[in-house]
This record gives sequence, structure tokens and C-alpha cells, in this order.
Amino acid sequence: MTARVEAADLHLRSLQPSARSVRLAVARLAKSYGGRSAITDVSFEVCAGEFLAILGPSGAGKTTLFRCIAGLVAPDDGSVRLADVDFLRMRRRERRRIAVVFQQFNLVSRISALSNVLAGRLGHVAPWRGFTKRFRRADRLLALECLDRVGLAHKASQRADSLSGGEQQRVAIARALAQQPDVIIADEPVASLDPRISAGILELLTGICHRDGVALVCSLHQMHLAQKYADRIVGLAQGRVVADIPAATFDTAVARRLYGSDELQDMIE
Repeated sequence: MTARVEAADLHLRSLQPSARSVRLAVARLAKSYGGRSAITDVSFEVCAGEFLAILGPSGAGKTTLFRCIAGLVAPDDGSVRLADVDFLRMRRRERRRIAVVFQQFNLVSRISALSNVLAGRLGHVAPWRGFTKRFRRADRLLALECLDRVGLAHKASQRADSLSGGEQQRVAIARALAQQPDVIIADEPVASLDPRISAGILELLTGICHRDGVALVCSLHQMHLAQKYADRIVGLAQGRVVADIPAATFDTAVARRLYGSDELQDMIE
């Protein structure tokens, strides 16, 4: 057994339910559109402080899965539970416990980085404060702290659309942090970024996950990034889970099950 696999095995054992609490439990999720199944019988659990990567080819059902977990669409069957509470039955304000980081950042371009981060506090404050943008001093200080954690405190007053793509994604991560969530769902967060910036974003997410005890579920297209940063990999193919393994044990045989020989060869080339 290699040192990498041994270290991964030790970390994963520390994340088992007996040692760490299960933050997110997905059970038998299913969703169809127009009679066509997008996901079927998808189940997995994620512990506090665990980075779970979701891999799979285009059309495997990753985006549908994430939309169901985040409560953006209702599944046809199955459940999503946070600390044994049915997330899909929670009131809207209680759903702040899951934060979402999107591929296209989803920032309001005409307002400042700080104002975008403060949007993460909307589930914690009285509605009138959000409508009037009269946040408490404590909320503003927390938002600034979140920007500082992603290295952008010095750009708090800049409009979001004046920032680079990597900086905008960092603002989106700061907004997620401001929610003080139990779980972060990141849907292809580095798909539109260059390799150097992608590495920085994933290092940032990994640090948040491991240091803060946040459960992170991250959809990735690049296999090597999942192997490098994730603790565990769940592989989807044709809407079904075909692999649930430690990231350190992900190999060509598993990749072939996910992508097929021809598509895998194209990805390698």
C-alpha cells in the first residue's frame, strides 16, 4: 500500500460516522424529465470535514443530482437529510444550512464584492434588513472576514464585474462561507477557470472543508483534480452510482467504468 493510499485510508477512517457526524445523507434519489430518467436510486453519505467529489461524463446526472440536493428541484423519489432532518421539508430560511457554489459564479455584477457576500447572511437576518440592505455591524464584519479568508478583503468595495473570473469565484465562496453552512455544494466550480486558478480554488475549498468541518460535495470534470483534492469519489454513469471509493484508489479501471474506453481515451489525449 502506497503512502498516499495509507494516508487517505487513515483520514477516511477518521471521517466514519463513529468518529465524525454524518452531515449529509442522500438516499435513493430519483428524478425524471419527460419520462426520461436523469438519476436513479442515488445514495451516499458525507461526513463533517469530508471532501466528496462527484465524477461522471456529460449527461450522467451530476447537475440534476446537485439541483435536487440543493432543493432547487424536487426529486421524484428519495430523500436528502441534514443531521437526520429532512432537508426538503425544511422552511426556506432553514435551508441556509446548505450553501451552493455555481460554475458561473451567480454574483450580482453591478454591486460590490462585499454586498455579494452579505447576500449569504439573508437567511440569518430579518427580511427587512435584506430588502433595505441595512445589515448589522456584526454581519458586515463577518462578510469582511469571509472575504479576507479568500484573499480579497482589499477588493471589498469593487464591483463584482470588475473582478477576474478567479476572483469572482472566490467572492462566491466567501458568500457561501457567510451562510455558515453545514454543507457546501460546488457544481463544477473550476470548469471555466485556467489550471493555475483552478488549483487555488480547490485548495481554498479543501481548507474550508477540513478546517471548518464543512461537508463538501464537489462536481468535477477533471479526474486528476478529484484524485488530488478529494477524500472520496462517487462516480455517476447514466444516472446511477457505479463507484464510491477513496480518491486515492481511483484508477484506470474505475475510470473506464465511468467514461467508457473511447471517451476515456479522448480525455487522456
